[in-house]
Amino acid sequence: MEFFDRMGRIFSRYSSFFGQGVANTLIIAFFAVLLGTLLGTLLAVLKMGKFKPTRWLASAYIEFIRGTPLMIQLMFIFYGLPMLNITFPEVSFIPNFERFAAGIFAMSLNSGAYVAEIIRSGIQAVDKGQAEAARSLGFKENQALVMVVLPQAIKNILPALGNEFVTVIKESSIVSVIGIADLMYQTNSVISVTFITLESLAVAAILYFIMTFVTSRLIAFAERKMANGTR
Repeated sequence: MEFFDRMGRIFSRYSSFFGQGVANTLIIAFFAVLLGTLLGTLLAVLKMGKFKPTRWLASAYIEFIRGTPLMIQLMFIFYGLPMLNITFPEVSFIPNFERFAAGIFAMSLNSGAYVAEIIRSGIQAVDKGQAEAARSLGFKENQALVMVVLPQAIKNILPALGNEFVTVIKESSIVSVIGIADLMYQTNSVISVTFITLESLAVAAILYFIMTFVTSRLIAFAERKMANGTR
């Protein structure tokens, strides 16, 4: 009971720290998945295209990103790009915007490689007759893909995209190493002040679980709604 009492006191006293960490974690995860989905859609289309050079580049990108650690990708973007005179713009009303931009950029690039395979499998799962029917009605190949095939594919891949969002929420803890005040960074701040490690980490674990559990339930709800809409 003493362990849980200390957890309660830590959370009560440093709730603003944890709250800011949760907010920043969700912001990073949201934009990472949003941009990653856009990038993944483009990569999936290129990989399935008929033009060999772009198909090869898309495949090489996906394999390279999936085959290297996110930590290295993050470090290269945050520390390596400035060495090449490539910097993120400063935004005066957003503190540490450069760090946030680097973290979101790195996670978006990483997520896009995984989302590309999800979307590709979703597109391939749609009956080829759908695209052929669209083209017989006068749609161009790109129009058939965007207006007919992709909307059906999204229904098939929604659970997988939801799982990717949950995964990004958990993996976003890695951005704490470049000084972004996400939940893990704020937890380490609390530990450095209180010297109470296990209880602080337990609070962080519960907050991560709440975020992922609620997200999973919302995705499941949206999936049911879409399924009911097709009946």
